[in-house]
Amino acid sequence: MESMLTTTQTARRLGVKPATVYSYVSRGLLTSTKVNRASMFDVAQVEAVARRTGARGAASSVTDCIRTRISLLENDQLHYRGRSVPGLSSTKRFEDVAHWLWTEIDSTGVQFPEGQEIWMALPESATLTDRVRVAIALASVGDPLRYDLDRAVTTAQSLIADVVESLPLVGRPQGTDIAERLWARLSPEPARPDLLNAALILLADHDLAISTMAARVAASAHANPYAVVSAGMGAMEGQKHGAATTIAYRFLQQAESDPMGAVAEQLRSGQPIPGFGHAVYRSRDPRADHLLALLRGEGDLVVDKVIATQRGTFPNVDLALAQFALMFKMPPDAGEAIFAIARIVGWIAHAMEEYREPGLRFRTLGVYTGDRP
Repeated sequence: MESMLTTTQTARRLGVKPATVYSYVSRGLLTSTKVNRASMFDVAQVEAVARRTGARGAASSVTDCIRTRISLLENDQLHYRGRSVPGLSSTKRFEDVAHWLWTEIDSTGVQFPEGQEIWMALPESATLTDRVRVAIALASVGDPLRYDLDRAVTTAQSLIADVVESLPLVGRPQGTDIAERLWARLSPEPARPDLLNAALILLADHDLAISTMAARVAASAHANPYAVVSAGMGAMEGQKHGAATTIAYRFLQQAESDPMGAVAEQLRSGQPIPGFGHAVYRSRDPRADHLLALLRGEGDLVVDKVIATQRGTFPNVDLALAQFALMFKMPPDAGEAIFAIARIVGWIAHAMEEYREPGLRFRTLGVYTGDRP
């Protein structure tokens, strides 16, 4: 019997006792169906009662509305703790924004540790994102205090520094800030850490994106910060999330010599143009707008020729990040690495919020649709 709930499941969904479920039956609000002598209830009917009564049961109370003080997405704008993210990226260092997201303390001059060089025996096919993922695991193994959740801020600072240190050098670091250290591992071009610093801040958090949900679920089990970040990484590597910027990069590579041809070929194959539109924003992605505006100050952009061919949509941050990486001769997956390192900040901030909530609260309701015994 598909799409049916047991009495216990129905009670959980409606946030009531089983006896109340039967009172709903006697009042005609629900219809009980006997399956193997057990009372079963139609999911659609239960949901109708939930909407009518304003029920906040197990299936919706947590997953539909998670209280957070970190990011606000509203009217195609993004704010961290009430402050404009594009504004922060123009005036603040990545380290200071990270510390503020973690502690709500507005500081200046926060320094992350030097970071430990993590040796990895990885095949040549390993991507930068592979290195980030392995570095997180190895850093965890080397931290005997990883289960001390009260050290989350210190752990996060060290972890970000270690992850950056794990990437191979392609240039000489020009300073001690994370953006300066990371630039030397991504681009052979003259250092522009100010642009990378802005990108890191723009990507530090984005409300309850799917990778952040994964991180919060891990945190609800009181997983240590390394495990929380690993959970976020697992979701981030999906084609529709962090990997989208690499797909956009490869498209822009083709568009460099023939923008119209690249667009035409994409359309001919029946594939959408990578890096346009967004599930949350309706008319603009403020992160993309800001990063592209900064890049236009560096010269002509391939992406602008592509944007001119697209009507009724807008570029998103995946495309802007791909243009950034392409402009400064970074590897195709550099955008993913930037995304992952930046988002560690948000995952840890959400984990710290989640640690204060009742543990294991993400136990949603499964509707069994297979064969019944």
